[in-house]
Amino acid sequence: MTKRFFKKYMPDHATIRNHRHLSWLGRHLHSANLWHLNRRSVSSAFGVGLFCAFLPIPFEMVAAAVGAILFRANLPISVALVWISNPLTWVPIFGGSYMLGAHLLGLPTISLDEVTLHWLFEQFAPLWLGSLLLGTCLALTSVPLVRLLWRVNIQRMWARRNNRGHAE
Repeated sequence: MTKRFFKKYMPDHATIRNHRHLSWLGRHLHSANLWHLNRRSVSSAFGVGLFCAFLPIPFEMVAAAVGAILFRANLPISVALVWISNPLTWVPIFGGSYMLGAHLLGLPTISLDEVTLHWLFEQFAPLWLGSLLLGTCLALTSVPLVRLLWRVNIQRMWARRNNRGHAE
């Protein structure tokens, strides 16, 4: 997890700043903190992105962009992590969120075969409770985990650099 890895896949910040769908964020997109690749900004981006990925709302990427601005996290990474929630992962993510929420509220659960649009509106509270709880837990565990992994990687790089110097 190095800067080179993230830089290789990150879009140019000028491209995002000039994107027509993000123009409403205006001068907030010009903050340098949104584009830095350091341990704090990347770990915060993981927290924001993973939390927003578990929100059962449309346009989670907008929520992730706003969250990145508020928490001074890396914007492209925050927005990209929202794509963990996609049509292939909706059933496990939101099904698990619903099951957790229903269990915490003491409500009976039904099988996924019996789901209808009317049932979804009735079961809104357990879905939101489970989604917020899982998203918060993932966000709170990902931030220190990414910081730890970043630090371990830096220590390994320094050790390799020191070993190369002693070998010569």
